[in-house]
Amino acid sequence: MRPALVIGIGNPSRGDDALGHCVLEALEMLETRPDTAVDCLPVFQLQPEHALDLVGRPGVLIVDAARAEHAPGVQLKRLQPGRDASWTSHALSPAALLQLCLDLHAGTPQAVPPVWLLSVAGDRFELGEALTAGAEARLVEAVERARQWCRDVSAGILHG
Repeated sequence: MRPALVIGIGNPSRGDDALGHCVLEALEMLETRPDTAVDCLPVFQLQPEHALDLVGRPGVLIVDAARAEHAPGVQLKRLQPGRDASWTSHALSPAALLQLCLDLHAGTPQAVPPVWLLSVAGDRFELGEALTAGAEARLVEAVERARQWCRDVSAGILHG
């Protein structure tokens, strides 16, 4: 089986949108124990091809910045598959990516892992901005939640 996967979504050039990538960078720097090894995948947006990256893993964590008014603080939730109303061939929501993976592996649903979304509230997403002070504070909690998720999935605590 492949190791767990953490996907960090965002654009490092757009202020708090960099939060997904920042969590990955912190995980990669802190990863020292082989029993919590994970693959990290930084992306600007989820694309249909990423459905193949999910297959055969014990779990997948998707980390993304969200507008504070839509997802305050740091939230971790198990994703349910779902279709996007505006599905295109260029970008997918996390739920639509999971749905696509299930569609591709309908005959072998056990190949599709459970997927969680770690949403981190962001305040500013303008081009050329740095992380805001609020986002930096939430980043500390997000990294700890992601590290705990990695430990739990490696220990087999998180189940579908």
